[in-house]
Amino acid sequence: MATPATRPIPAHELQSSTTSQQPSTSSITKDVNHQGLPIPRGTVTASLSFYKPPEDGSAPHNYVEPPTDGRPQRNFGEAWESVPLSDLRGLESNFTLDNNAFSVLSNIPSSTVSSDFTDDAKIKSTYYPEVEQLLLSTIPGATRILLFDYTVRRSTPNANRAPVTRVHIDQTPSSAESRVRYHLPDEADTLLRSRYRIVNVWRPLNGPVMAHPLAVADSATVRDEDLIPVEHRYPHRTGETAAVRYHEGQRWYYWSGMRDEERLLLKCFDSDEAVGQWGRVPHTAFVDPRTPEGAVGRDSIEVRALVFG
Repeated sequence: MATPATRPIPAHELQSSTTSQQPSTSSITKDVNHQGLPIPRGTVTASLSFYKPPEDGSAPHNYVEPPTDGRPQRNFGEAWESVPLSDLRGLESNFTLDNNAFSVLSNIPSSTVSSDFTDDAKIKSTYYPEVEQLLLSTIPGATRILLFDYTVRRSTPNANRAPVTRVHIDQTPSSAESRVRYHLPDEADTLLRSRYRIVNVWRPLNGPVMAHPLAVADSATVRDEDLIPVEHRYPHRTGETAAVRYHEGQRWYYWSGMRDEERLLLKCFDSDEAVGQWGRVPHTAFVDPRTPEGAVGRDSIEVRALVFG
C-alpha cells in the first residue's frame, strides 16, 4: 500500500489546546449513573490483551464457532500490557475517520427501543435504516451503504456474545475485498475500482457504559508491522482479521460513560491510498479498574457497513 503524501498529525499532538476540557478524575464523584454510582472519567491505566504468536510457529487462526472436537478456539496467545487510556470527553473534535480511523458522534436520535435489539428482524427493519442514513449523512463522499452484519454483546451470564477483551481489527485489506465480492458478486469488479471502506457503528444499549468500555487506538500511531493477519474461520467460509502487537508509540483512548444516544465509528479498512495506512483502528473492550462494585454490565450493538464512494 502506498505511503500517504502527507502524514496525518496524531491526535495526541493536537491536545495541548483542548486538554483543559477533559474531565478530571475528581469529577467522578459528581457524575453518577441511574443507579447513583460514580461514572469513571479521565485518564486511566488498564491492562489490554495484545497478540502473542503461536508457540509452534504456525499461522494464527481463530474459529468463530468454538470447535466441538476439543480443539482450542484460537491457536495464539495473549500478551498483557498496562496501557494509559486518555478520555475522549472534551477532545471529540480532534478525531476523524480519515486521520485516525475513528470518530465520535453525539445526540443521535433513534426510534428504536430496547426490546427491538432482541429480535433479528426488528434490528434489520428498524435500526438498520437509521444506521444507513447516519453513515450517508456523516461520512464525506459516501454514496451507498451496505450493512452486512451486526453483533449484540451483553455482559450477562450465558450471553451469546460477550465483550471481546482482545485487541483486534475486524478486517484486513484482503478480507475487505472479499467482503465486497461475497455480498455483491455481480457488481464487485466495478465497485472495487472506486473508493470503498468498512466502518463499524458502535453504541451502548444500556448506557452510560460503566463496565467493559471500548478502547481504540489512534490509527496514525499504529505501525503496519504490528498488525498480524489471522484466519477467521466461519463454518461456511474463511475470512481474515488482524491481531495487534503492542508498541509503546501507540496512543489509546476511550469515551467515558458512553450514552445510548452516542455513536463510535470504527474504520476497519479504506481503499483510498492517501489515507489507507490510517484506515484501520485497533480496538478492544477493557476492564476499567475504577468500575464501582454493582455496576450493570455493558450491553451494546455494533453494525458493520460497506461504504462506497
